[in-house]
This record gives sequence, C-alpha cells and structure tokens, in this order.
Amino acid sequence: MTSFATWRNLRRGLLTTLLLVASGASWAQQTLRVTAIPDESPTELARKAAPLIKYLEQKLGMKVEFTPVSDYAAAVEALANKQVDMAWYGGFTFVQANIRSGGKALPLVQREEDEKFRSVFISSDPAVRTLADLKGQNVSFGSASSTSGHLMPRSFLLQAGIDPDRDFKRVAFSGAHDATIAAVAAGKVQAGALNISVWDKFVAEKKVDPAKVRVIYTTPPYFDYNWTVHADMPAALREKIAAAFLGLSKSDPLGNEVLELQRATRFVPTTADNYKGIEQAARSAGLLK
Repeated sequence: MTSFATWRNLRRGLLTTLLLVASGASWAQQTLRVTAIPDESPTELARKAAPLIKYLEQKLGMKVEFTPVSDYAAAVEALANKQVDMAWYGGFTFVQANIRSGGKALPLVQREEDEKFRSVFISSDPAVRTLADLKGQNVSFGSASSTSGHLMPRSFLLQAGIDPDRDFKRVAFSGAHDATIAAVAAGKVQAGALNISVWDKFVAEKKVDPAKVRVIYTTPPYFDYNWTVHADMPAALREKIAAAFLGLSKSDPLGNEVLELQRATRFVPTTADNYKGIEQAARSAGLLK
C-alpha cells in the first residue's frame, strides 16, 4: 500500500512538472524583447533592427519587439532587471551588465569582425598627425560606456603614455560614433575616437571626406560587440536564438540584408571569457571599480 507521505511527494512532483510546463509554454508565447546600446542615431538603429526582427520572428516562431533605450546605462539596466530578454552590447557594456546582474549576462554570438575589432582616432586639424599631437587639444570620445568609442581608445592612449584627463585640453563625450565624426568634421574638437566599422561605413557612403577628416591612428585588435541574453532564459530558446544568428546567410535575401546592416560577414559563437581583457582594461583605466 502506498503511504500518505509517498502520495504527497508524488503530488508535489506532479505540481512542479505542471508549473515547469506552464512556464515553458509562457515563454513560447511571449514576446522576445530586444534592445541595443545607442551607439548610432535612433534612425540608424531602427533601420538596422527592422529586418533583424523580421528574420528572428520567422526563425523563432514568436513575436520580437525592439525597444530603444536612452543611453548605454539604460541598456545595461534593462537586461539586468529583465526588462528585455536580449541586448546588443559592446564589450564594456557586456562586462557592466554581467556585474550588474550578478553574473547572469550570457553572450551568445558576435560578428566574426568582433573577434579582432579596432578603433580609430580621426582629426581634421593638419597639425594633428600622431597620438602625441593630441596633447593640449580638445578630443572627443563617444559614450563614456562605449568600448570602441572610449574604453579601448583610452586604454591604448594610457599605454602610449598619454593620460586624457591630464594631457588633453578638454575631454568631450559625443554620445555616439556618428556624433563624434560630426564634431571632428565641424571643428568642434581637434580629434575624436570611434569604432572602425562606423568610420568605414561613413567613408563608403561618402558621408565624410577622408581628405578633410583623416585617420591618424588605428588601435590594435580586441574583442568587442555581442548579442547577450539573460541566463534565466530557457536553454532551448537560447539555442534557437544562437542557431538563428549562426544560420544567417548572404544567399538568403533577408539574411543578406541583416548581415549588411549589421556590418557582418557572419556571426560566430562567443563566451564571457573573451571579454576578460575588456574587464581588465576597464579596471586599469579606472572605469570599473
């Protein structure tokens, strides 16, 4: 005869199973909420997001919603507080989100280009030709939390014996890479640092004249951007999302549009360990306590 305690344990087990099934069903039906650090203008971010959302909805079989945020800190808080399920981060914002969430930020994929990403310093001043020439000048970074627009350029400056806070006449923060280009082109600052991907795009689209605004220095490579999810997301959904990104192909019209707008050759898997160097650079630069 089955004891009362045994029946009670069986009932608890059945209830737990039903709750887990219900939880999974809820995830299967809900909207996948996505955001991105605002490293470019809102218009450009929306243009890049539109085909990606359409592609993910096709591959995941669920509604996908892109929610813009006001600044980099808001993107970090959104994932840490589960206000969004997935975020496009730079290396530094991933590190911040991972710390803020208690190790719950899980990077899934990055562009192949992000394995060896670079930043550039640009200037429209004929007298500024090297990093040493930046001393005593007004120099703009992007956002204070930008990996390629602030952290890594600052790190390489420090390695070159140049302390922006001590050696520059003024340190400005434009807020975004395209805004940095505009500030340099307009002569508001003598130089600026930004990611090489945005610079190359502006040159290719003839939005900047490289004869007037020149690259004076290109940094060594480092790991940068990735798509990150909250670790509490069900493993099955994480795997589907990763597979969708890894399956992007230039032979598919929609996939090709996504890759072109994301400025990616293809997406590859990534891990948190790839961003240990970013964390060390942030701590060395005094940007992470």
